[in-house]
Amino acid sequence: MSAPFLAALLPLALLAPATSPVSVVEADFDPATAFVPPAAISYASDLVPYGSHATVVTDRSAPGRTVLTLTVAGLAPGHGFPVHLHTGTCGADPAVSGPHYQDVVDPVQPSTDPAYANERNELRLVLRTDERGDGTASAAVDWQPRPGKARSLVLHAGTPAGPHAAGDRVACVKLEKK
Repeated sequence: MSAPFLAALLPLALLAPATSPVSVVEADFDPATAFVPPAAISYASDLVPYGSHATVVTDRSAPGRTVLTLTVAGLAPGHGFPVHLHTGTCGADPAVSGPHYQDVVDPVQPSTDPAYANERNELRLVLRTDERGDGTASAAVDWQPRPGKARSLVLHAGTPAGPHAAGDRVACVKLEKK
């Protein structure tokens, strides 16, 4: 190859990769019926008020590992929210977010088998809000989601069984920009 041609390619080689190992999604929660489809949807405005805020940082910079951190502001104070990665996107119907994302997919859905539905095979965290409704939670797993298969982060209502027990879907944050 000629030197001028190689010199022209050098700036392209110095550019950052097209997909960064760290992604950040910031969004305010809106109703699913908003005029512009929202990046974050609240299905229960008493627990996740419209206008409250979420920041999701997904770090895949370590080979074979994923760290997800969720930071919120303005949610219901003093509440525990079980949070999971889901396979579908967010929509007007909370069910369109699909089942929990699993590294090894349970062939029987909905997945209740503890060999599949566990904290090693699903990315799970419990978000606890303070007296102002703010909170941060983080979880790490020793795998990386398959491209395009972990499309949303869903906040569930806690249940009387405790903050780890997932109840109804109360909010959804889109992780894909589509």
